[in-house]
Amino acid sequence: MNLMTNAAPRAEVPTPDAASLDGVDLEYLASRLPTPFHAYSANAIRQRIAMLQAALQGLDAQICFAVKANSNLAILQLMNEAGVGADIVSGGELWRSLRAGIPADRIVFSGVGKSGDEIAEALAAGVSRFNVESHHELLMLDRIASSQRTLAHAAVRINPDVEAGAHEKISTGKAENKFGVSIAEARSWFSSAAGLSHVRLDGLHVHIGSQILELEPFRLALARVAEFWRELVRDGHTINSIDVGGGLGVCYRRGHDRPIEAGAYVAVIREALAGFEGRIVLEPGRYLVAEAGVLMTRVIRVKQGEQRRFLVVDAAMNDLLRPSLYDAWHDIVPVSGPPRAAVTYDIVGPVCETGDTFAVARELPACKAGDLLLVAATGAYGASMGSNYNSRPLLAEVLLDDGRYAVIRRRQSFEEMIAGEQPAGNWQTA
Repeated sequence: MNLMTNAAPRAEVPTPDAASLDGVDLEYLASRLPTPFHAYSANAIRQRIAMLQAALQGLDAQICFAVKANSNLAILQLMNEAGVGADIVSGGELWRSLRAGIPADRIVFSGVGKSGDEIAEALAAGVSRFNVESHHELLMLDRIASSQRTLAHAAVRINPDVEAGAHEKISTGKAENKFGVSIAEARSWFSSAAGLSHVRLDGLHVHIGSQILELEPFRLALARVAEFWRELVRDGHTINSIDVGGGLGVCYRRGHDRPIEAGAYVAVIREALAGFEGRIVLEPGRYLVAEAGVLMTRVIRVKQGEQRRFLVVDAAMNDLLRPSLYDAWHDIVPVSGPPRAAVTYDIVGPVCETGDTFAVARELPACKAGDLLLVAATGAYGASMGSNYNSRPLLAEVLLDDGRYAVIRRRQSFEEMIAGEQPAGNWQTA
């Protein structure tokens, strides 16, 4: 494990009344860049990494950042600089991770729908391990590895049938979910593993969901995995790696969400896997980046309806999908301004969908057109889930670091948005 040797760096995790982030004045930043845009604190990310690394001291452990949470190259470079690897779920995430400098031997390939081409690319790159989710995939991996004359290391993803307590759309460890296989099926894989010519099945993997705020689901899932690991060892199988997944929750609603401390989480891992002498892999995503990010947006207008008062802002569901997709809460606050009486608003965007709603019946200081708002904890599953719906350009992303800022993705132009489109001129007969 690559541990940081210096003290944990300073970080300014955004709070609902913050006018600055990582030493950068947000009003000034919004005067230099058109809203909406995403901004991330480099120091907040470094601090989260350091906290988890410190908790893991003494273990043979590798942190692999879940790239799907935030796939910007500059964010991945921060991960690499801290010794963090990558948990990928697509060929595109493999390309990004390698482009950011993350060594292939710190990359694990997860996901229920790996294609043959993606498996071949990952094998050629030399990724450390495949987290396999079906017998069909296992046989495909063996066939492709044989064609490349290479040996693939694989872990079976266990579905422990554990309720994670998160939103149903981000729960992955129940029997009815599409992820992983039962312990009974996994047992049969190991029994017939000798028939695999180019796959070494020597690992276990579990991931039960995301935004988990209690230890008990982790404790229960890891207990089931540990029991299976010990059974496999008794039967003569070698287990070199146990991937405990991710899922650590963060604070989206101040005063309500109470995330698990890194030390308490790692204590559960230590207890469950006591005596394990192989590599432990962790796949945090949201935990490392969510609270480091904010979405900056301006009020377009206040609209008084017959029954509701709407605060219309220039950000939309295509910039931050979580509220529309999961009914997720994000704290939203004015960045500055004099004290004002509280007013209740539905905070909505300009996209032509009723679902383009960030908050319902949210109390804020009275707002007017042009006011700058901060949407908190958007560093995970914000920009990475962005789209061009309603032909809206993808937003700029900005990295902040000790009073400095750098644009790490410029706002997409209309020309860039349609760069892959063309008139139907090259007709061919099928």
